[in-house]
Amino acid sequence: QVQLVESGGGLVQPGGSLRLSCAASGSIFSIYVMGWYRQAPGKQRELIAIITNDGNTNNTDSVKDRFTISRDDAKNTVYLQMNSLKPEGTAVYYCKAFLSSGRGQVTHWGQGTQVTVSS
Repeated sequence: QVQLVESGGGLVQPGGSLRLSCAASGSIFSIYVMGWYRQAPGKQRELIAIITNDGNTNNTDSVKDRFTISRDDAKNTVYLQMNSLKPEGTAVYYCKAFLSSGRGQVTHWGQGTQVTVSS
């Protein structure tokens, strides 16, 4: 059974920073792509950033100069460093992994972590 567990969310003032982590565990052979998404109240879930197993990254334009995605393959963990946070960044943040496990190539989601940007 593969699990993704996010952590690092919380309340932060506008202009502040947070670092989210997402650790994958279980019967994992290889993680191909990991990504971060967010879903604000009343809105659809949107992609923020992805990182491939060879380190290529891509961020959505709205966070391109403020958020950085990275991964530690030894720990099966993906990170999202968020700087200069804005109130519109308030959302539940989810990680997603496309990986190879005992059940073949599958996609898994984490349970989400709340980020609230407010003064």
